[in-house]
Amino acid sequence: MRPSSDQLKRGWTTGACATAATRAAFTALLTGEFPDPVEIVLPKGQTPSFALACEGKGEGWAQAGIVKDAGDDPDVTHGALILSTVRPGVPGSGITFAAGEGVGTVTLLGLPIEPGEPAINPVPRAMMTQTIETVAKSHDAAADVIIEISVPEGKTLAEKTWNPRLGIKGGLSILGTTGIVNPFSCSAWIHSIHRGIDVARAQGRAHVAGATGSTSEAAVKALYGLPDEALLDMGDFAGGMLKYLRKNPVPKVSIAGGFAKLAKLGQGFLDLHSGRSQMDFRWLAKHLEQITADKTLAAKAEASNTALEVLQLAGDRGADLALEIANAARATAIETLRDAPCEIDIVVVDRQGRILARSADDG
Repeated sequence: MRPSSDQLKRGWTTGACATAATRAAFTALLTGEFPDPVEIVLPKGQTPSFALACEGKGEGWAQAGIVKDAGDDPDVTHGALILSTVRPGVPGSGITFAAGEGVGTVTLLGLPIEPGEPAINPVPRAMMTQTIETVAKSHDAAADVIIEISVPEGKTLAEKTWNPRLGIKGGLSILGTTGIVNPFSCSAWIHSIHRGIDVARAQGRAHVAGATGSTSEAAVKALYGLPDEALLDMGDFAGGMLKYLRKNPVPKVSIAGGFAKLAKLGQGFLDLHSGRSQMDFRWLAKHLEQITADKTLAAKAEASNTALEVLQLAGDRGADLALEIANAARATAIETLRDAPCEIDIVVVDRQGRILARSADDG
């Protein structure tokens, strides 16, 4: 059983860690001394302190490192070393960001950072800029510096993220909007869905697909011949995808998934995780009765233990319950999109990757 939210420990984003390391490195560059612990100001005014994991300096540079603590969130970057190396820039050049080892470079349009730039998102850039300017002012120094952020294990860790699909090459992104990681908030996952939509729109994709898992993703990819850039890692976050598409539409959107997950979408749930939404067997039985007019069968369905058991009952009766669920899921998706100009298609897939049903259109 998952602990309640008040029992879980919060953590820090890569952007917060990079900012703390940058403050320590820049302070050492100016004074020769590394503050440890080092305090920073987060966007909402909190002032956490970070212990340095490493430090070093030489002629014209200083470097500090922070080990990321993601708290109790299942984050692939938990325990990663975030390094900042600060060097003097050309007078009047301001603050420049560079991607060191393990930090990616943006290669596609549609992300909040332009192609060719280090994958350091706007809020972390703003946090580091503010801390550089604050430290520079306190020491009567110019804020003309080059900040190079590195994550030594970043290239390997990035393979476990959606960065390759988003066109971020060579490593991780430095992320964060508040500086704080809330356990199981899943904000990083939903952030990646949004960026995937942005990239697809920037590339002029007319058709994207979100899937609940790898099997259904492979099925919808093969069905429509979609490239990887058109595939959104929706997972359980149908609402996170659909609500963003409401304001950032793509002409055609396919949603692919297993029978049970899409049944929950049909019920009206937008978060399909088993811990956050439950199957309503009465609802499922009602739909089975609607297409079979068999009250006895519906009673068996209502007493079932799994959605797949209900699907088997329907199959034995020759009833196309998968199509009924596809149409119900499509209705939820259309309602969530409101008036967004998106054509919606639902694809129900079994565990072997076979397509069981596709939703009917309005025609």
